[in-house]
Amino acid sequence: MPATSRPTSKDVAHEAGVSQSTVSLVLGGKWSGRISPATAASVREAAERLGYRPNQAARNLRLGTTRTVLLMVPTLTAPFFGPVHTGAVRVAARHGFGVVAYVWPDDAARPAGSPFAAPREAIDGILASSMEVEALAEFRGTPAVMLDSDPSGPVPTVGFGVADGMRSLAAHLVALGHRRIGHVAAAVDQWTFRARADALAAVTARAGGTLTRAACAIEVGAAREAAARLLAHPDRPTALVCDDDLLAAGAYKAARALGLDVPSDLSVTGFDDVLLATALEPELTTVRLPAEDLGARGMEALLELLDGGRPARRVLRGQLVVRGSTAPPARTAR
Repeated sequence: MPATSRPTSKDVAHEAGVSQSTVSLVLGGKWSGRISPATAASVREAAERLGYRPNQAARNLRLGTTRTVLLMVPTLTAPFFGPVHTGAVRVAARHGFGVVAYVWPDDAARPAGSPFAAPREAIDGILASSMEVEALAEFRGTPAVMLDSDPSGPVPTVGFGVADGMRSLAAHLVALGHRRIGHVAAAVDQWTFRARADALAAVTARAGGTLTRAACAIEVGAAREAAARLLAHPDRPTALVCDDDLLAAGAYKAARALGLDVPSDLSVTGFDDVLLATALEPELTTVRLPAEDLGARGMEALLELLDGGRPARRVLRGQLVVRGSTAPPARTAR
């Protein structure tokens, strides 16, 4: 074998003194019960000495698979989706799969395009986070699992108990004495935000409170403007509930621009518990969503689906994290 050429399975077979079919069985993990442990060890040692690595592309072609998963997310800049990707990649790597991240269109009403010329040939499955199942129309027939999406659809889901998380957050504010609550809502028509809004409205109504809402893009400047609109009401809210920790940062800015102290004059809450939550001052009361677990459990469900299984719906619980941004309303505001 020339020094510059890549070793082949034929070279490994010659080095170990066995047939190429034996090399394939051993390196493919299918030798048990058919080849002696000593022979298997000899083949592995020969491959190690030669620096042989199987041609994964050729193997995938023979098996009719690419061992590639498409992870579709709304954005790559929001801090929430980095851990989702990390969790998905961690599980995929253990099973010899790669993950390609792809941002789906801002317009959730239209189907998402594909980064591949022939999507059905380029990927084995899809993890789609925080979107509607209709956006997968171009990928019809490709196995898919939805993350943090409507669990009533036809596709297996792994999601968060966002309604329970919002109920616990709202109950915390009610227990502190808040009855005038403002909702800085994400202006995104997605199941996860609809579920949060419904849960907040239900808890507020049961407590005999009033709820005002201002919707905005998930961006600090837009959230500052939305919060300012809510705080301009004659009977301003004593607490602002934000759909996202980033929106809470905008609410902080609006409060300070009006000379309001958080939390003495105004309580503020977020959702997600990304790193920003503890960078704010005071630190933010929020609902912790295990984003990395979402990616990991979602990948496990997709691999089960690819293996012919029928993954059950999985729900990951959120956790209320109480920090310094919430307190009883000021006496003059009650």
